[in-house]
Amino acid sequence: MKKKYRKLPRNTDFSAYRHPRWWPTWLGLALMWLTAQLPIRVQWWLGKMIGLLAWRLAKSRRHITEVNIRLCFPELNQQQQAALVRNSFIANGIGLMEIGIAWFRNPARLKSITRVYGLEHYHKALEAGQGVLLLGGHYSTLDLGGALATEYVDSDVMQRDHNNPLMNAMMTRARSRRYGNVLGSKDLRGLLRSLKQNRMVWYATDQDYGRKDIVFAPFFGIPTGTITATSRIAERSGCKVLPFSHFRRDDKPGYDIYFEPALENFPSGDDLEDATRTNATIEQAIRKAPDQYLWMHRRFKTRPDRDDPGFYGRKNKHKD
Repeated sequence: MKKKYRKLPRNTDFSAYRHPRWWPTWLGLALMWLTAQLPIRVQWWLGKMIGLLAWRLAKSRRHITEVNIRLCFPELNQQQQAALVRNSFIANGIGLMEIGIAWFRNPARLKSITRVYGLEHYHKALEAGQGVLLLGGHYSTLDLGGALATEYVDSDVMQRDHNNPLMNAMMTRARSRRYGNVLGSKDLRGLLRSLKQNRMVWYATDQDYGRKDIVFAPFFGIPTGTITATSRIAERSGCKVLPFSHFRRDDKPGYDIYFEPALENFPSGDDLEDATRTNATIEQAIRKAPDQYLWMHRRFKTRPDRDDPGFYGRKNKHKD
């Protein structure tokens, strides 16, 4: 089905999705809407059950997570690593439930259980007048954390299209209600235009995009393919790069949002140095709540040498 989806145009007009082929997706969206109406404690419990089920059944994703945890946390013993893997599935299961809140409910109702740190760094960065690149990461609170942040700051967002056009339409329309502009992941002109207007744009660099325009910078001590686009964008626009993260609290329902000071002397003119700094910034955020990161992603699939054996069980041969 993915190949069929990719041949279809991206269309956010729901009238384009009346054909029966879209009914299963509509059913899934209806289920998301229904569960989003439940009390948050019930949603968290359901998310935990989903996460545990995935932990038991999604063997491929569990293997990827186990490899990533073993590589990134060698200081943990085997039992601690196994517990972190399990907790990571639980956290991301809850994250799936939170997507419904971000898409179908008003996140403002969660402001009473949300704490924001470092908001002064956002205001200071905007004072420079050349825009702010919000350096985010793929935490399990991805959609809800971003939606909650827009209760305190005005921001645009860059997103990668969902392979299912109907899901993409719903995601785009939902985010359009929260963000000023929803930009495609490859819309560099739109990004630079927003920065020129002294806007803030949510942007993430923490995934493996292959060998094109990357350097191998340390991430949890591992040489990791890291895009150089962050340096290029900051160089062309003069924008400030502001680290941003968000996590749910463990003790009781609630969320913490962090705005860190803008990176100083960035870009430095050295792509490897810049990538090392951005990776270190994201790593520091992850360590606040290690289980709430998307460890299911093959972050280390592109290796410095094409002939290096892959960490995930096969050689990594990617086209440039």
